[in-house]
Amino acid sequence: MAFQILINMLMAFIWMLLQNSYGIVDFLFGYIIGILILFTLRRFLIFDFYFKRVWAFIKLTLIFFRELILANIDMVKVILKPKLDNKPGIVAIPTKLKTDLEVTLLASLITLTPGTLSMDFSDDSSLIFIHAIDIDSKEDTIRDILDSFEKAILEVTNNV
Repeated sequence: MAFQILINMLMAFIWMLLQNSYGIVDFLFGYIIGILILFTLRRFLIFDFYFKRVWAFIKLTLIFFRELILANIDMVKVILKPKLDNKPGIVAIPTKLKTDLEVTLLASLITLTPGTLSMDFSDDSSLIFIHAIDIDSKEDTIRDILDSFEKAILEVTNNV
């Protein structure tokens, strides 16, 4: 991946030299042309096209912000209710993530979302124990986390 980024930047600099213009717009245009060239040549490369992982990272970021906004709206609803009828609980989330980085990223994303907190891991890191301030269904909570965060993390780390 780093090699492809380096080649892409080299193409952008060559584009700037050929245009005899050294502005940021020319660099970005050359960079986009480099992405298109690398995309066209992707079947001849030994490794995957790097921009696929960049796009997966952008999707993970957007998923996090969407969940952050929805969780904040839910927290406002809980706070503004005249009667506290929320159902807090602890849920064990089974995960397919293997590396420490992936598991830590999932736990951090869960903790950064208002109303949830990563509490502990199992010894083999196959379970993450989380506390949520309002759980209607444990199965729905587990499915929501696995379908959003875990799936996106697997795409970013290329372990799909």
